[in-house]
Amino acid sequence: MRMQHGNARHDTRLDERRSLVKLWPVNKDIMGANIKDCIIIGGGPAGLTAALYLARFLRSVTVFDAQDGRATLIPRTRNLAGFPEGIAGPDLLYRMRGHAELYGAFITPATVRKVEKHGQVFYVTTGQQIATARNIIFATGVFNHRPPFSREDHEQGLLHGLIRYCPVCDAYEVQNKRIAVLGNGAHGAKEARFISRYSPFVVRIPSDGSAAIPEPGIRALSTPMKDMSLSEKEVIVTVQTGETHRFDTLYVALETTARSDMAGDLNLRLSQDGHITVDTNQRTNMDGAYAIGDVTEGLDQIAVAMGQGAIAATAIHNSMTDP
Repeated sequence: MRMQHGNARHDTRLDERRSLVKLWPVNKDIMGANIKDCIIIGGGPAGLTAALYLARFLRSVTVFDAQDGRATLIPRTRNLAGFPEGIAGPDLLYRMRGHAELYGAFITPATVRKVEKHGQVFYVTTGQQIATARNIIFATGVFNHRPPFSREDHEQGLLHGLIRYCPVCDAYEVQNKRIAVLGNGAHGAKEARFISRYSPFVVRIPSDGSAAIPEPGIRALSTPMKDMSLSEKEVIVTVQTGETHRFDTLYVALETTARSDMAGDLNLRLSQDGHITVDTNQRTNMDGAYAIGDVTEGLDQIAVAMGQGAIAATAIHNSMTDP
C-alpha cells in the first residue's frame, strides 16, 4: 500500500533514498534467507513509527502486522496532535503504513507464531515463513477485557460512541452525559473518579455482581447488575430487581492483558502484570530485543507509542553504527 499524492512535486532525492535502500547490503543466514536489520512484530502506531524511522535510517526492516490491534477499533480520535477534526484509527494506520512503505519498509499481513534467538540472529516464524533479523521490536500491544456483548453489538457500540475504553482519549466528548463505568476494585474506582471531572452523572457498576459503594461525585446502583444491553442510542443496565437504568455511554474499566507471551518464551523480563520491561531506550534485558507501545508499562496513548517507536529505532540504528 503506497500513498499517492497527485499534486506533489517529484522529489529526486526520494528516488536516491529508495535506491540506497534497494542496494543496502544484506548477509545470508544458514537457511539462505535475507537477514534484516530489524523485524517489528505489530503494525500499530508504535510499530509503524519505528518502521518509518528505520527505513529513513537506510535500515532493512519488515513489519509483521496481524491487523487486530486496538487502533483498528478507534472510530475517531481527537487528541492526536495535527488532527483537530479527529481521525479514525483505520485511516491513521493507512496513512502510517503508506508513509513507512514510501521509504522502503516492508509491511506484511501475518501473525507471528514463535520467536527464537540463535547466536546473534532472531528467527521469527509466521504461518507462511521463517524470517531472520539482527534486531527485533515487540509492538504487540494489549488485549482489552470486553463487556458482555456479542461481537456485532460491541462493534456497533464502539462505532456510535456507546462503548468507550479510554477516558484519557475521549472523556472530553462526553461532558455532562450520563456515564456508566463498568469495573471492579481499585481500577474501576480510579477510572470513575477520572471521568467524574467531565460529568456529574457518573455511575460505577461492578461487573462481578457486587454492589458499588457511592462516593463524592460518583453514584452507585443500589442493586447489583443482572444484564446489560444496547439500544440505538443508549446503554441499558438491568439490575437484579428488574429495574432498568439508561446511560449515554459506557466506559469499560476491566483492565487489559499484555500480549507478551512470545517475549516471555524468549525469556525477556516481564513486570508483575505481564508487560515487557524496558530501559529508557526501549531495550529489554536481551541484546537486540526492544519493546514499544502498550505492551510496555506506561500511558497507553498513540502519541506515547509513536515516541517510543522513534526512540527504539534510533537506538537500534546507533547500535549498528557505533564501533
